[in-house]
Formats: sequence, structure tokens, C-alpha cells
Amino acid sequence: QVQLVESGGGLVQAGGSLRLSCAASGRTFSSYAMGWFRQAPGKEREFVAVISRSGGSKYYKDSVKGRFTISRDNAKNTVYLQMNSLKPEDTADYYCAARSNPGVADRREDFGSWGQGTQVTVSS
Repeated sequence: QVQLVESGGGLVQAGGSLRLSCAASGRTFSSYAMGWFRQAPGKEREFVAVISRSGGSKYYKDSVKGRFTISRDNAKNTVYLQMNSLKPEDTADYYCAARSNPGVADRREDFGSWGQGTQVTVSS
């Protein structure tokens, strides 16, 4: 298993930006596809973005395409989520997750390791 710790959340005005980071420890980071999910109050946890082991493949939730960018630095064992043009509806707890099986995925059950989350609040 890999241990994940998110950081970078906070309060930002609509239209602003935040960069989330997720630091991994444990087994080889580059052997995991990495994803970001979010959970708003009273709602189910939902997929936001995923990046392949090498970083060559990336997929996004439709509503964040063009605004969010997922990236990774395998030398630093870290995955990032750059969030621009934030909207109040982006308010949620954001979680990073690791997937050990080959390929990318967008379902919660496809990821075996999770961080504790970081809160993002976007004010209007």
C-alpha cells in the first residue's frame, strides 16, 4: 500500500486558483496511476481527474476540463491538481487516490489507497 497526504486546500474567491498536492510514501510511486476525487457536503464522492503511471494519459470530469490540470512528478513522489477559474460549485473535500492495476480509471472502487482529503472552499 501507498500512503497519501494531500495539501494545498483553502478558501478562494470565484475565479481564483489553487494548486493541490498529494505526497506519496511507501511502495514505488511510479507504479501507480493517480486520481483526484471530490466530495461536496451531502453528495457522493465523484471523480475529478486521473493520470497514468508515466503521466502520458490524463482524463478529466467534463465540468473541470479546461480549468483543472493534473500532473505528477515521479522523482518527488507527488501528484498535483492545478485548479483555475474556480467556481462555487467546486467547493468540496478533495482526495487523491492511487491505483495499482494497469491503466487509468474513474471509479472509486478502482483505487485502493486514499488520502485524508483537503478542503477547498470557493466563495461567490
